[in-house]
Amino acid sequence: MFSAPSAFQRAAVPPDSQEPEPRHPRPAGEGAVATATAPDRASDPTTDPAPAPAKHRDAWFDNVKYLAIVLVAVAHAWEPVMDGSRTTRALYMVVYAFHMPAFILVSGYFSRSFDMSPRKVKRLVSTVVVPYVLFETAYSLFRRYAGGYDDTPISLLDPLFLTWFLVALFIWRVTTPLWRSLRHPLPIAVAIGLLAVTTPEIGDDLDLQRVLQFLPFFVLGLVLRPEHFELVRRREVRVLAVPLFAGALALAYWLAPRTQLGWLYHSSSAQELDAPWWSGVVIYLAMLACALVLTIGFLALTPRRPLWFTVLGAGTICGYLLHGFLVKGAGYFGLFDRYTWLSNPVGLVVVSVAAAAAVTLLCTPPVRRALRFATEPNLDRMFRREPARR
Repeated sequence: MFSAPSAFQRAAVPPDSQEPEPRHPRPAGEGAVATATAPDRASDPTTDPAPAPAKHRDAWFDNVKYLAIVLVAVAHAWEPVMDGSRTTRALYMVVYAFHMPAFILVSGYFSRSFDMSPRKVKRLVSTVVVPYVLFETAYSLFRRYAGGYDDTPISLLDPLFLTWFLVALFIWRVTTPLWRSLRHPLPIAVAIGLLAVTTPEIGDDLDLQRVLQFLPFFVLGLVLRPEHFELVRRREVRVLAVPLFAGALALAYWLAPRTQLGWLYHSSSAQELDAPWWSGVVIYLAMLACALVLTIGFLALTPRRPLWFTVLGAGTICGYLLHGFLVKGAGYFGLFDRYTWLSNPVGLVVVSVAAAAAVTLLCTPPVRRALRFATEPNLDRMFRREPARR
């Protein structure tokens, strides 16, 4: 059986893209909604001094973000205890088959307005580049001193654990104007992904294998329009999503002892997974299709109305970046080795509930405010002031 590699080798994607949320129309009877949100003026004082209208968040997108980050944390918590459970391994495979593509698709959709303007570049630096530098350093030091890996370097070219997505998001977003200008961007992105999965010479710098293999989902998000999300949210799609996930779980249960988990992470070429290059092409295309179908099912099942956790969708970047310290810390201090019963069915439930509760607390507004210096720092002094608009 292929066991999961160290969690420091890959991670899921944060669901918060830090871009204003594109709005989409609702069906008749649910009230009118504006088609675009106002820019976040509070975080960018260099824009027009005129007062901006209140920014209305979409409850559905916030629900998507919160539920997605819960799946991220729970899946990471399963890794140290799932090897003895075929059922847990199957659940893990289903989650990993779609939650990373789902996050990237939504991030692409939120990035449609990125145009390399000074305001957007400033926000990209403050919400992606600075957090990457800070948390890449923090995770490296944590692994070195808490984990006992004295040879762990601090290298901005070799992302650790959760931080790889910030590198990927930076690369994807700065190339957004290029993808938006192409007539058929999605087939080109898929072709690039196919080249990546068959090219082991790409290497590990900046985790480019994952950047390129996941690229089609980001580009798909860029080309989606509000009406596409309305199709996903139809009642018949929600009904079909239930047997879809049941069938996916049954298939994953059969595949669990027969499949290398490395195919789910998109961090290696086919040759690095001891497979011929042509099988990488087939498996990559099959996984793109599976990920898209499961992502549609996940989005369809996400509640549309405001719920108690909706407000937490605004703070998922904090839950994403912080929960790794809890998961890795538990491993470093021998928690899973000391309490072997955590691998039993009851223990797996305890681990799942604990992970969900922890990431929920990390997404709360007080944590978001406390961490703003690292996730949304004020960089006004680093950038030139934009001239006032006329």
